[in-house]
Amino acid sequence: MSIEIKVSKRPISYKFAMNFLSKRVEKVKKNKARELLWVLEHPLTYTGGVSFSNRDILDKKIGIIKTNRGGKITVHNKGQKIVYIVLNLNNRKKDIKNLISVIENNIIEFLNDYKIKGVKDKKNIGIWVKNKKIAAVGIRVSGWIAYHGYSINIDNNLQDYLKINPCGLNNRKITSIFNEKNIKIKNANKKIIEIFLKNLNKI
Repeated sequence: MSIEIKVSKRPISYKFAMNFLSKRVEKVKKNKARELLWVLEHPLTYTGGVSFSNRDILDKKIGIIKTNRGGKITVHNKGQKIVYIVLNLNNRKKDIKNLISVIENNIIEFLNDYKIKGVKDKKNIGIWVKNKKIAAVGIRVSGWIAYHGYSINIDNNLQDYLKINPCGLNNRKITSIFNEKNIKIKNANKKIIEIFLKNLNKI
């Protein structure tokens, strides 16, 4: 199965990305387009998943974009890598737990390259470093087409999280690669794509 690899060098607005994804999902359903892996960054944007609560908005001045992905409230900003997928599970394993597990393992492998030990939490989806969340996962499935994806904090401004309780958590329990190792990385897109493609046959 072929998959399109898309990398956006400039920040992409959240609404544009969601519109693009929704159209791609419908095309993949009808076998009119290939599956998709899209790596990008968003400008500062706060989004609420299907289970988010207004109680998690600490600064009432910020705007929240409601979305149909799984999860609660989070923030996207410069320095955070977004990895969107559109995968046809009709031609793969119809196993959502397996999909999420493979994604989480991909993130752990990515972090290992920077000598950061990421771990899973059975109660909270995503990847954690010393009890601080460094990566979030939010997946939705329609007609066994899995889409949305995950985010990894590279060197983004963690102060933006102070305006919310991200993922329903205490807002201080967030970290990034830069926060952990004080390093700037330049080849994140390439590594994310390499790891994803290497493990794609597990999905």
